[in-house]
Amino acid sequence: MALDESMEARLSNIRRSYMALTERLGDPDVIADSNLLRQVMRDRSKSEDVVTAYEEYTRLSEELEGAKELFQEASDDPDLKEMARAEMKEIEPQLDELEKKITLLLLPKDPNDDRNVMVEIRAGTGGSEANIFAGNLLDVYKKYIAGQGWKSALIDYSTGDDGGYKSVTLDVKGDMVYSKMKWEAGVHRVQRVPATESQGRVHTSTATVAVMPECDEVDVKVNPKDIEISTMRSGGAGGQNVNKVETAVDLLHKPTGIRIKCTQERSQLKNKDLAMKMLMAKLYDIENEKRDMEERERRGSQVGTGGRSEKVRTYNWKDSRCSDHRLGQNFPLQQFLNADIGPMHDAMTAMDQEEKLAQLAEESQAV
Repeated sequence: MALDESMEARLSNIRRSYMALTERLGDPDVIADSNLLRQVMRDRSKSEDVVTAYEEYTRLSEELEGAKELFQEASDDPDLKEMARAEMKEIEPQLDELEKKITLLLLPKDPNDDRNVMVEIRAGTGGSEANIFAGNLLDVYKKYIAGQGWKSALIDYSTGDDGGYKSVTLDVKGDMVYSKMKWEAGVHRVQRVPATESQGRVHTSTATVAVMPECDEVDVKVNPKDIEISTMRSGGAGGQNVNKVETAVDLLHKPTGIRIKCTQERSQLKNKDLAMKMLMAKLYDIENEKRDMEERERRGSQVGTGGRSEKVRTYNWKDSRCSDHRLGQNFPLQQFLNADIGPMHDAMTAMDQEEKLAQLAEESQAV
């Protein structure tokens, strides 16, 4: 196997750009501008893995050519010929693996993969049990987030009467957060006997998870005329200030009907900023979902829409089973409750890559 000419040319261009970005890291003007330095480092890191793999591929290809030449020249020396043959047998499978790795690295990336996210969990059907289940999901995600070394903050919530949450929103920051958390988006269903059930009957409840990439004014344009903001007193804990001063903010986006109430911060300005941040994330998520749906329809994707209405998993307490409907695969329930959801995300990523590779092969044949 060998990389074709077009892929070789593409890799050479990527390597050239990577080397240029590496040189810019030593530019005094770049070093003096922290934002520019951060951008150059981010751009460079995006191609680092593929450049490293390509350089290793080039090195091994040269070694293979050398071994082949040695094999041809050693026609009268059996020992030398055997040594060359052994070297060729060792190098060829390494090149095959590197070619597969490079092909995967060159697949189109989700432009949101390296973004931070807001994770919104909303209780669905099932009353109090749905609220409790939403709380269970929050606990799992907080464990997973901590295990990844990410940071999270609770920015909005409404508690249930019997525990759990009617709705709760987490702000999550870290490395490549969206690339992993995006696989949690959709409807999660639980089947178990609620604590309040006296007859021992199994109930089915649901909760919806939305994973919204963080965005800014560049990504989403919001017309101030489309926003209606009112203020009120927050009430509750937080000292006399929140009870006497109108620090809470109620924001309405008129074109979509999205309404956001923020009472978490102790100043009206901070609550307004938070409400705007949440609004932009929701609007950006709507645009993303629309674009992703069109793309998945174009390539007939079976991976899933990532939309809020898609049923992604069912958690069956009686059978201690977690079923992922997109993968068609079961996992131990305790694995999920322990926040060991990395293998599920890896399986989803692998399925997505397989679809993209198949699409790439179809497009290549059509040319």
